[in-house]
Amino acid sequence: MLAAAIDLTSAYGLMIGASVVIILSYFAQVISRKTNIPSVLLLIGLGIGIKQGMLSMDIVALPYEGLLLEILGTVGLIFIVLEAALDLELSRSKWPIIWKSFTVALIALMGSSMAIAAFLNYMIIPDFLNALVYAIPLSIMSSAIIIPSVGGLAHDQKEFMVYESTFSDILGIMFFYLLLGNAGEANTGQVAVNVFSNIGLTLVIAVVVCYGLVWVIQKMTSEVKLFLTIAILLLIYAVQKVYHLSPLILILAFGLMINNPKLFWFKGIRRFVNLDRLKSLHNEFHLLTLESAFVIRTFFFVIFGITITLASLLSWEVLFFSLVITVLLYLVRFLLLLVFDRKNIFPLLYIAPRGLITILLFFQIYSAYDSFASDAFDRGILLQVIFITSLVMTISLIQNGFGLKEVVRNVATGDLTVLEEPEEHPNVQVPGKPTTDD
Repeated sequence: MLAAAIDLTSAYGLMIGASVVIILSYFAQVISRKTNIPSVLLLIGLGIGIKQGMLSMDIVALPYEGLLLEILGTVGLIFIVLEAALDLELSRSKWPIIWKSFTVALIALMGSSMAIAAFLNYMIIPDFLNALVYAIPLSIMSSAIIIPSVGGLAHDQKEFMVYESTFSDILGIMFFYLLLGNAGEANTGQVAVNVFSNIGLTLVIAVVVCYGLVWVIQKMTSEVKLFLTIAILLLIYAVQKVYHLSPLILILAFGLMINNPKLFWFKGIRRFVNLDRLKSLHNEFHLLTLESAFVIRTFFFVIFGITITLASLLSWEVLFFSLVITVLLYLVRFLLLLVFDRKNIFPLLYIAPRGLITILLFFQIYSAYDSFASDAFDRGILLQVIFITSLVMTISLIQNGFGLKEVVRNVATGDLTVLEEPEEHPNVQVPGKPTTDD
């Protein structure tokens, strides 16, 4: 009766629905910590439940679903890359693990993409390029799931997984857009020229804009500066996108500059900035991206659940495709760990869930690059791959006695710390809790 009294397609109905979803997402995180079930699975389940409720009220789809997905997808990618950059500490002591994790993430992305594309091309999608467009999102690890889940690992394993998943996100997103941006070129040499000139021009713009923007915001005395900065980044991102550049490099550079001020503001130009002020700005931006990314993740996983057709989940054909893709992902990962990290193959092999970036890029195919969309690819494959990889990770962590423990970064040292009791770690940056520098 209450649902009948409220028009869920009205402005107030949508506000009520959105608020309830965010509240339920918070409780999903609480349940996740208690049960070791990744919150992504709970949110997707919530979306599936909402879809059944909508169908019972003769609501076939969300109002403006396509526009919502495109806007949320773009903003989501920006916040995810910015959040990842704010967590990447570039220092000489961390260079070995940064280099190793970057190499593994890059080769795993390329190897998995080619292997999955070949399988999809043989079984489902007749055009290899289209198959590769679908394979890239499936090849990207989810830092949104991994980072809150690896607290029980040894320190070097934990650092490796955090950096690898972050690089996987960033490299996967760039690979996806560079491929689509040059899909019309028939000449391989021209593609190479386009890619390098694109990245080169974007880097020049990124350096100029980031140095100027950081210098301006650390001079600002107004309390309203974080969302102003985000608005400027969104504006420049959109303009670069119109001219077919790679604007995510700008977002990455800005985050790295905020998080590593001593590296970018070397002695010759350090007098132009206040390093203590930049440290405070880093904490503020980190909190902003955490809160914003929480909301974006919530709606994307729920909307993804809404778009799923339950019948596809009961299909043996879909299950077969999903299992083969999952086996290919773990096979490529096993071979890489055998070469680069033989001592830590287990349990690192099983910590490779797919999640938010996979869904974000998948939606981009249908909203912004619909010419590459294939009706032969069932969305149930995406859900089952996410479900299987998340389940494998959860079982592995529980069997090894790790479980899910939240990982945060120590403000004083920059090291990753397992969060047990917040009040016992005064120097640890806790999401949602102000630090002593704020």
